[in-house]
Amino acid sequence: MNFIEASFEPLKNTGQIKIHSAEDFEGMRVVGQKAAQTLDLLSEFVRPGISTQSLDDKAVEIIRDLGAVPAPLNYRGFRRSICTSINHVVCHGIPGEKVLREGDIMNVDVTLYHEGWHGDHSRMYGLGDTSVKAQRLMDVTYDALMQGIQVTKPGATLGDIGHAIQSYAELNRMTIVRDFCGHGLGRIFHDTPNILHYGRPGEGLVLREGMFFTIEPMLNLGKPSVKVLGDGWTAVTRDRTLSAQFEHSIGVTATGCEIFTKSLNGSDTPHRNPAG
Repeated sequence: MNFIEASFEPLKNTGQIKIHSAEDFEGMRVVGQKAAQTLDLLSEFVRPGISTQSLDDKAVEIIRDLGAVPAPLNYRGFRRSICTSINHVVCHGIPGEKVLREGDIMNVDVTLYHEGWHGDHSRMYGLGDTSVKAQRLMDVTYDALMQGIQVTKPGATLGDIGHAIQSYAELNRMTIVRDFCGHGLGRIFHDTPNILHYGRPGEGLVLREGMFFTIEPMLNLGKPSVKVLGDGWTAVTRDRTLSAQFEHSIGVTATGCEIFTKSLNGSDTPHRNPAG
């Protein structure tokens, strides 16, 4: 797989991995913080009795107030601005009339577009009194994400990231969804390379300073198998067990990596303060 300076590449996925400049890092910091702010501000509206469409409407308001655009809206035919994935929904849940209930868990996934850059970020929320198993699933999923981030640095491999996530999940008796993965991003919403959340240490692409991508593991309480519903988007666990996901957009630095979408007020794990 070839590497190329991002400034020389057209605004499309050419299969080459883009290496970004210090100026590009600043663009990603700005949009990443706006993505984090969106979920910081949306959190107060996540509560039992509210519909997912209402959350989508509120997110659009927040995103526009931040001077950005919701990237998912009309992306490949997607008709909403955020994804809301509840309980056994793995990812890409479409906001609608569904009303949140006490005990639900939900992932909210946002991607903002601002001045040419994309910031992709998701968090889990617990609604009121969630079960011990649900809480543990969300905890392990977040910690698995951070395990992957901690090994991200120049000279490490994509297999190192996948192995760190997979081994932590399996140590905690949870399964990794293999049908979906992280991805390169920047001026393009979904770019090369794919970031698998499982793997073997030392295998795969060797990371270089200047790469941008997401890490976004999905963990299940049951089996890893998923299916996509008839709407063409909503992915669910086949055995209807609970699923959880967290996501950060990151950039590889000289000594490690920078998390662009980290909350400035410490709200990266809202599930640990359930909404009621």
